[in-house]
Amino acid sequence: MRVILLSVFLSTLCNGCAVVAVADAAVTVVATTVKVGATIVETTVDVAAAGVKAVAGTSDDKENTEKE
Repeated sequence: MRVILLSVFLSTLCNGCAVVAVADAAVTVVATTVKVGATIVETTVDVAAAGVKAVAGTSDDKENTEKE
């Protein structure tokens, strides 16, 4: 009887470890996805800002042309 209880207890612990491992993997995937998404948004904003500056020009360009 003691062996059976010990086996059940140990199997419960192992299943708990598996649940923690799966939850940890899920959190890691979500964190990586958020990080990649933030990087894509940052790059998109940088590209859009560069496009606006190229089309509209910046105040620095106007000041440099007025001095010349």
